[in-house]
Formats: sequence, structure tokens, C-alpha cells
Amino acid sequence: MHSGNRRIGTITAIAAVLVLAMIGTSALAAEKEAKIGFAFSMTGGSAAYGDTQKKGAQLALDEVNAKAAPGDIRLLPFFDDDASMPQQGINVFNKFINADKVVLIVGPTLSNTAQATDRIAQQAGVPVLAISNTARGITEIGDYIFRDSLTEMVVIPNTIKVTKQKYGLKKVAILYGNDDAYTKGGYEAFKFALKESGIEVLSEQTFAKGDRDFSPQLTQIKSLNPDAIVCSALVEEASGIVSQARQLGIPTSVPIIGGNGFNSPSFIKNAGQAAENALVGASWFASSTTPLNSHFIEAYTAKYGNLPDQFAAQAYAAVFIVNEALKRAGTTDDRKAVRDALAKIKDFDTVLGKFSFTESRDADHTPVVQVVKGGKFTLLE
Repeated sequence: MHSGNRRIGTITAIAAVLVLAMIGTSALAAEKEAKIGFAFSMTGGSAAYGDTQKKGAQLALDEVNAKAAPGDIRLLPFFDDDASMPQQGINVFNKFINADKVVLIVGPTLSNTAQATDRIAQQAGVPVLAISNTARGITEIGDYIFRDSLTEMVVIPNTIKVTKQKYGLKKVAILYGNDDAYTKGGYEAFKFALKESGIEVLSEQTFAKGDRDFSPQLTQIKSLNPDAIVCSALVEEASGIVSQARQLGIPTSVPIIGGNGFNSPSFIKNAGQAAENALVGASWFASSTTPLNSHFIEAYTAKYGNLPDQFAAQAYAAVFIVNEALKRAGTTDDRKAVRDALAKIKDFDTVLGKFSFTESRDADHTPVVQVVKGGKFTLLE
């Protein structure tokens, strides 16, 4: 009996040790999971952008976590829909910060939404990495706000400089959305760049988000015979503007020059033949032959059955930037340490090229200009 009791006691002790080991292992694993919030426009007017952002981010998450060795930090994503609306974005950010306890937030999709949401994150001391917010004033919200998307004030001046040289532009007309932070920011960047380049602005026409008929503005523009039409619009309105411009008889020899909002496969799909010869400033080019970009194109296409766009590329790059910051910070939950680590990232290899943050936490890498040829974006040469 005494021997049996000792055996039972020994087994019980071993079981207790195993349970404690399992608890310890679970605790260690939990300590190595970094919660990341992803706020994208999965519905609403900008769902075309949010869809590819989520796909790009998920691809990168799968790759990062697959390569994580025992003891490495793994990324635990929380995806939510900002519905292309500031108020819904606020709800999502509050949930991420207060309920999910994320260490960092990626997004939201639109600058309009970011103007509201990023103030909440800044106040709470939660780092934000914007991946498509290109309007002015985003990083000025505070020192916890970063972006890997080049601003329109970087991309657009380069676009105007290159297109002036290529097409000999002397006079243009401007058409822009006057009720959105992104489109208004693009307009300001275009106007500044045109003035700096000595290009005359013949007319400034506006529209509102959700408009479908642009014929009054385009008819006025056509009567002025500009060398080009400069347009700051999101993808839904951009497609309609380009289509109606060609229907009204504005020839393809008059290029339509767009900003970041044009930079989506949905623009080409929706505008069809009318999209040919449209010029688009961009921060990423699909045909870049760097090993990282070649891998990204191949992996994204294999996983989703179609080519990625700039928004997918910026989301993909963001996950690797976040992972690098977490490794440098050596923490899964110290928000300030992660913020400080982000600020120190310089010359980091990404699909966007060698990537750095400026002192003002904006993206620093080289922009390009694309032209739509044969139903796809090609590099303007």
C-alpha cells in the first residue's frame, strides 16, 4: 500500500510538473504574440482599395509568422472594416485600443478617416502606420503617427515634372473633389507643382464624392483646349471622369493626369478603353525587378489569382516594417518602445524599395510615373 501510494504520489507530482510546464509554455507563447489592428475600407466607396490592402497584409502576415522561430514574436492580426467613413473608423480604433489592446494600428484606408482616428491613437499613445494616407497634415497629428505611403506633395511634383518634359505641357485644366481630405490635398499639391513648373492653369472645376455626372465640368474644360487635364479623385469618380471625358470627344492626345486615387486596377477595369494613356503618379511599380518585388508579385498572384496594386504593396511592406520594429523593440505590448523603434528604421529593404522614415515620420523612397497601356499600368519612359 505504501509503495502504491508512493507511485501515485510520483505520478501526481509528474503530472503537476507537466501542467505547470504547459502553463509556462502557454504564457511564454502569449508573451510572444503582438496584437496588431488593421483598419481598412472593406465596404463603402473605397472598398476597392481596402480589399487589396487586406490581401497584401494577410500575405505578409502569413510569411512573417511562417518564418518565426520558437521564441520569436508572432503577429496576431485584428482586421476590421472602417466602411470608408470617419465615424466607423473611430469606432474601430476605439475597439482596437481599449478592447483588443493592440500594440500598433495599420490604417485606416482614407485620409479623411485618418484625420479623425489618428487623433484618438495619438492621445492613447498607440502607434499608427498609415499605408494609403497621402494628404497633408496626417503625421503632424502627433509623434505616434507614421506612414509608408508617399505624400501627394512628394509624388505629384515628380509627376508634373516628368509629364511636362514628356508632353511639353504649357496649359492645363484642374478637376478635383472638394469634399475629401485626400482629393483636396491632391489639388493643393497639383496647384503647387504646376506653379513651380510654370504651367498655366486655365480652369479649376470641382465635384463631390458620389457624383456621377461630370459633363458640365468636362464640357467647360473641353472648350478651353488644354494640353492636359489634371485630376484629383478617388477611384469611383476617377473612372467616371475619364470615361465621360472621352465620350465628350476630349481626345486621348490630351492626357488625364491623376494622383494616388487612380492607382488601382479598378480604375482600369471600370473606365475600360477610356483609361488608355491616363498618367498616374505612384510610389510603387509592379514591374520592378528587385528580388523582393518579384517574390511579392508571384506570391500575391498565386494566392489571389490577380496582380497586386500599389495599395496591396504598401500594406505588404507595412507588415514587414512593423515586424522589424517589434524585433528591434523586443516587446509585444510596450507601445512607446515600438514607436521609438519605428522612428529608427532606415534603408530597410521592402517591395517599395529601400525604405526610411523621415524625421517627420513620413515615407522616404523614390516615386515613379505610370501610363495605362494595353489595359495595364506601365512605367512612363
